[in-house]
Amino acid sequence: MREAFRGGDQRVDPDLLLARLDAVRRFLAAADGRLPDAQLVPAHTLVERAGTRLALSRDHTLVALAGATGSGKSSLFNALARLELSPVGVRRPTTGVAHACVWGPPEDAGRLLDWVGVLPRHRFVRESALDADDEAALRGLVLLDLPDFDSVQRSHRLEVDRLLGLVDQVVWVVDPQKYADRVIHTSYLREFHRHRDVTLVVLNQADRLPPAELPRVLADLRRLLDADGLEGVPLLTTTATQPDGITELRGALERTVAERQAALRRLAGDVDTVVAGLDELVGTTRPAGPDDTTADELTRALAGTAGVPAVTEAVQQAYRHRAVASTGWPLVRGWRRLRPDPLRRLHLPGPGGDSAEPAESLVAATSVPDPTAAQRSALGLAIRAVADRAGSELPAGWPTAVTDAARSRLADLPDALDRAVAGTDLGLNRRPLWWRLVGAVQWLVTLTALAGLGWLVLGYALRALGLPELDNPRVGEVPLPTLLLLGGLLAGLLVAALTRPVVRWAAARARRRAEQRLLTAVSVVGDEYVLAPVRDVLTSYDEAREALREAARH
Repeated sequence: MREAFRGGDQRVDPDLLLARLDAVRRFLAAADGRLPDAQLVPAHTLVERAGTRLALSRDHTLVALAGATGSGKSSLFNALARLELSPVGVRRPTTGVAHACVWGPPEDAGRLLDWVGVLPRHRFVRESALDADDEAALRGLVLLDLPDFDSVQRSHRLEVDRLLGLVDQVVWVVDPQKYADRVIHTSYLREFHRHRDVTLVVLNQADRLPPAELPRVLADLRRLLDADGLEGVPLLTTTATQPDGITELRGALERTVAERQAALRRLAGDVDTVVAGLDELVGTTRPAGPDDTTADELTRALAGTAGVPAVTEAVQQAYRHRAVASTGWPLVRGWRRLRPDPLRRLHLPGPGGDSAEPAESLVAATSVPDPTAAQRSALGLAIRAVADRAGSELPAGWPTAVTDAARSRLADLPDALDRAVAGTDLGLNRRPLWWRLVGAVQWLVTLTALAGLGWLVLGYALRALGLPELDNPRVGEVPLPTLLLLGGLLAGLLVAALTRPVVRWAAARARRRAEQRLLTAVSVVGDEYVLAPVRDVLTSYDEAREALREAARH
């Protein structure tokens, strides 16, 4: 049972491959720092390996002969090269390092062999025979004989695994005795199911089977390959000891070299493998992110931590303090001013809207009470709610990134909140016009009372000195000086009594206004220090999802 090598009908567009690799790079740019490094290692390896391979010679096709001990791959390697290049023997292991045979000028493939790590003393050249037609068809082929993957030397197995990740095409060499070995199928062939276009399986030493047994063995091997996910992979027979025993394999290699597609197909298969492994890291839709309710809860929690209730209470008291000082009796205003301003006690802008220090220096300078344990707990729960709401619909890995982002600037929040509170205009920078009017009325009635008092004092002084008494005008039965004194005092008390409920109402209004402004300032801090990092993660997730979708295109 022999199958012709396929691949010419499945050409890889280099531009599309480069676009897919660029999409993987963009995925990594979005996912780095968001997802665990271990999950991104295959993608990083692919990008690095693909960039290096494409930068090296595209005129060479790197083909590896891989097989178990005793499969005869070294003999097959020598037969293809028509030289005794790779050591052949029966001891385990025989091939300890990779050997290479280059069809063409050695300097052209030198950088490629340096990259795969084949030492110069293990490199051989078929340049002298290129004038022959059968050898010219292989010009550009770089054939590797790999160590045995079932070697008792662990270093040999590691070398095989490393090289299998670099070559363009793999020719798996099996023999009639061990073609069904579990190791080659479970550890190697099954892992190459996405690289069917660059995989070739050879049943070597076919001459050791009776002619009647060969079809049965090939059929059983085909069954195993199909179970490994390698349907359609070419299956050839070879005999390294007979001149025509490798004709079909040489023909397959010649077609591979002529097509110049093996490297592109290998990288395309690598992209398929990496994308399939990353597929579980992205979903199909973008999550909604934190909603208004969650943001409002965060703002309220931040307001509690920032001491907004204490500040708004101080605003209300300060308004009443300043209003009474401006509209009260001038005779007792000095006593009122001796009492400390409530906002001054918190190191917030005092009377007249001036702060003790420039706004730029108010960093952790306020005396707002420290948050209680309950307030700190409420803030932690609010931040957790933001992260849960934003990351609940994300695939594994991303919710942790969202939570880390939401808490990433937690240590900076106290200072930021303090600056926000200290820099907020609390609405007490200007004295209202009605304060000035009431104050003027108070001064007027006070001056009236003082005029009446002075008039009465003058009359008593004249009588005491025996001088003629003043002829005081009267209003009804009440002397005008007495009326001015009593009327001024009573008017002052009446104005103060009428002003007091207005002051209380205006103070409550000032408190509500200050609370709204403080909540706005606090919400800006919450947006910058909590919500913005979360949105950055969601944006990165969107970019990663879109990049991976583009990388999956064929």
